[in-house]
Amino acid sequence: MREINLIVIHCSATRADRDITAQDINAAHKVMGFSSWGYHYYIRKSGRVEPMRPLDEVGAHARGYNAKSIGVCYEGGLDTNGKPADTRTLPQQIALHALVSKLLKQFPGSRVVGHRDLSPDKNYNGIIDPWERVKECPVFDVLKECWE
Repeated sequence: MREINLIVIHCSATRADRDITAQDINAAHKVMGFSSWGYHYYIRKSGRVEPMRPLDEVGAHARGYNAKSIGVCYEGGLDTNGKPADTRTLPQQIALHALVSKLLKQFPGSRVVGHRDLSPDKNYNGIIDPWERVKECPVFDVLKECWE
């Protein structure tokens, strides 16, 4: 098993009134040139967790961080008008917390971050300010949620 020290949370950037399956993401990632889906897990609006890439395979979800990370993506991230919004359903929130808790037990000492938290800290203040974000993904503050 490879060394893991980071769990990166993503959203699928899908409108709240639309559905996107793991297979849809796989097809999109292949069009982008990946061998298969870039994430290790996908959480549907229903709260169902779908395994994607095996954990022993390096993901394709956070450039520069893939080698030692696990990518977790949830369905959603845009409101019905296509604007960034925390669209997680209660079942998704419960499933996400359960999955991350399990991963933290399996990979103790790992940090949990949102994809946006890996943006460059352009003013070097130790905080990724909203104006520095390359993406809004996952559209909620991962660093403020309790993951234990």
